[in-house]
Amino acid sequence: MTEQVGLANTFEAHRKHLQAVAYRLLGSWSEAEDAVQEAWLRLSRADGSGIENMGGWLTTVVSRVCLDMLRSRKSRREESIETHLPHSFTGEENIIDPEQEALLADSVGIALLVVLGNLNPAERITFVLHDIFSMPFNEIAPIVGKSESATRQLASRARRRIRGAKALPDADFDHQRDVVQAFLAAAHSGDFEPLVAALDPDVILRDDRQTGSSRVTRGAVALAKQVSGRAQKAAQLALVNGQAGIIVAPRGRLLYVLKFTVNRGKITEVDLISDPERISQLALAVLSD
Repeated sequence: MTEQVGLANTFEAHRKHLQAVAYRLLGSWSEAEDAVQEAWLRLSRADGSGIENMGGWLTTVVSRVCLDMLRSRKSRREESIETHLPHSFTGEENIIDPEQEALLADSVGIALLVVLGNLNPAERITFVLHDIFSMPFNEIAPIVGKSESATRQLASRARRRIRGAKALPDADFDHQRDVVQAFLAAAHSGDFEPLVAALDPDVILRDDRQTGSSRVTRGAVALAKQVSGRAQKAAQLALVNGQAGIIVAPRGRLLYVLKFTVNRGKITEVDLISDPERISQLALAVLSD
């Protein structure tokens, strides 16, 4: 067995772990595959006999590649990859199959996968490597180019942003969440009367996917008829600008956000936001149970 074949076999033994790391860091299967392939290219050019901890070395390389990709994405002012429509992997080879994709998306949490896009590259790398993959801060620090102390601060700041530190006061927020949750449950089940009951009689829905007169829906009955029994399975509660809202993100790919205004226990306004530029201006965070 040649040295190159031995390196290839060793790399394959670590591939699934590297794919999982890259996916969580980038939120894109295609980009994750590119990062893993780049790690292989670097390994094939390296002296494998001098690498004592192959798993750690490869994780570090993939993380650095992902950090460069995140920084490049930001410098080009591209919309976050999480706002892209999901793409099918049917018929494609040499990538993670749909079952593995679903397992990984579920394991990290769809809402978390979405709001990771709100972090800057160094925060995202630090949070994912430490809080999800339990890499120690002294190993993360060289990857992000910070001191160990500064790296700990990055992780702390990332946690605050992910958990929505600026949420409403508990009493107000709990009340608002109950109203939005009732709306979502009724929309899922098609239970018309509870759906209408969650809405103000003069509620207004603004949908940026539509044009002309269909862009706006007015009235509780009209809105209830529009959404009853049609809520997507991927819809779930989240924090939107510090208030209870809904995100629709199948397998972590954000399609749209529902932003609610609640007054006196009723939903008075709903904004459906799908435009990537508008979504990028929202503060999204995981809504804990």
